[in-house]
Amino acid sequence: MTSSPERGGIAVVVVSHESASSIDDCLMRLRVANDVDEIRVVDNASRDGTLELVQRHALQDARVKFIANPDNPGFAVGCNQGARDTASPWLAFVNPDLMVEADTLSRLRAHAVALPGESLLGVDLVDEDGARDAAARRRDPDFAAMLSAPAAASRLGVPVRDELAVQPVDVVSGALMLMRRTLFDRLEGFDEGYRLHAEDMDLCRRARAAGATVAVANDIRVLHLRGVSSRARPVFVEWHKHRGLWRYFGKFEAAQRGVSTRVGVFGAVWLHFAAVLVRTVLRRR
Repeated sequence: MTSSPERGGIAVVVVSHESASSIDDCLMRLRVANDVDEIRVVDNASRDGTLELVQRHALQDARVKFIANPDNPGFAVGCNQGARDTASPWLAFVNPDLMVEADTLSRLRAHAVALPGESLLGVDLVDEDGARDAAARRRDPDFAAMLSAPAAASRLGVPVRDELAVQPVDVVSGALMLMRRTLFDRLEGFDEGYRLHAEDMDLCRRARAAGATVAVANDIRVLHLRGVSSRARPVFVEWHKHRGLWRYFGKFEAAQRGVSTRVGVFGAVWLHFAAVLVRTVLRRR
């Protein structure tokens, strides 16, 4: 599709891993989406036919190019690789299990253009049954509060305000993020110290610290199949999810907390991982 010259084209970055069940449909939708000038798929060592599907799209559409990593360096590394390989003024990071409509990205860009200053925007995510995903709009985690009231404090979702087309929040989901390239470059991209999970919280927090608006477009609903790449390796995913939470705490909260709180958070994070690990093993049996 031809981009609107007054607003500039959109480069879409898709990081895939074992995504054969959804990547074909995802790319078909991106190829007919309005104002998409570049599509970069960064594949992290898929062995399930993902890369063959991506290659077929690349042969059919010159905008589609791919980077095949021989190993899996993680989501943040892949996003940064894809961004560096594009030049469009807008960047959209789209999960391979996300199904955009033709006007999803152009409408999201229109919201960004209308906002004062720079912004990092997400969308209203729904599953196959139409249920809204709480991860689409979240607050920053408060790890110290989680120690005193873990059940309440760990619920990070914030209420939907449907009267607002664009709702400011602390964190939007990394399943779909759109921003100007200038903001992404100023933030120096995703923190590659994260492997999986928490990198979206990190980027949103740094964007807000840099003066950008972080918000979710409540009037743009997108189907998210969730976890297509994660189902085969749940323990690997959970390990890196908890590792990412500990890294996030270390970057943004640990310096303001005492030793006892830091020890408590460390214990809570890894005890929770141990509990998840036990549940996973029991389910498999």
